[in-house]
Amino acid sequence: MGREFLTVYWREMIRFVRFKGQLFAALVQPALWLLLFGIAMTSNFDSNPFAMPTIPGVVSVDYLTFMAAGVMAMTALFTCLFGGMGLLFDKNWGIMKEMLASPMPSYHIQIGVGLGGVTKSFIQVGLIMVFGLVLGVKFFLGFSALETVFAVLGIFAFIMIFSAGFIFLSAGLAMRVESMESVQAMMTLLTLPLMFSSNALYSTSSFPVWLQTISSVNPLTYLVNGIRYFALGNDFTAMGTHYEYTGGEIALSFAVLLVFAGLTFVFAWRAFRTAKVT
Repeated sequence: MGREFLTVYWREMIRFVRFKGQLFAALVQPALWLLLFGIAMTSNFDSNPFAMPTIPGVVSVDYLTFMAAGVMAMTALFTCLFGGMGLLFDKNWGIMKEMLASPMPSYHIQIGVGLGGVTKSFIQVGLIMVFGLVLGVKFFLGFSALETVFAVLGIFAFIMIFSAGFIFLSAGLAMRVESMESVQAMMTLLTLPLMFSSNALYSTSSFPVWLQTISSVNPLTYLVNGIRYFALGNDFTAMGTHYEYTGGEIALSFAVLLVFAGLTFVFAWRAFRTAKVT
């Protein structure tokens, strides 16, 4: 395989850096989630006279630590779900026509865009992780240096597959619609159900059965499982809920995200091949 996708990737990163307003918002918005929502909710729960039950011998994490993993996951979701909008701009302004007419295979475009989306997610999630630790998020407690490195690599492996899946989905949708308003509406429509039917901000154990079913097929749920497993360990309590993860469950979560990324890659590939570009 050639390396034409690297040109597309480099162009995506230049665009990310040069659009100062977009870059600022992308970095500040998740930090505000932690700073405002996370600390406010943590203070509310800590001042509650009815303390959440704990299990002797099991680590109990506060809400800020619990939701920090969810904020990292949502950051990757927002970054990549709206990442395909640049392709719509390219299509409407004739740039995509020139790219598709070049000797470069069309799938190199989606690979380059996918790598760009993954890199942006890495940058944002890394910054959120550092910012969270500064605020008092208790990740990697009791971990050795080697275990911490392994945990960070595990988190970024989950972020990579999840981000690739959603950037491919976003790219495919952008190649199938004709207006910026349409793709914005579709992305907004997807964002809220994905966020609030997952375990990013709270436990899903109290959900009604039908909502638990939706949560069980929500890719965001599997990403959050992976992040919490690597950042908090396989046995902890939060908000009165006992969380136990096994290696098999985490492997299944990773496999689900791999399947999701594969399906969205095929969707984007077909969208590029059948796109009508003027």
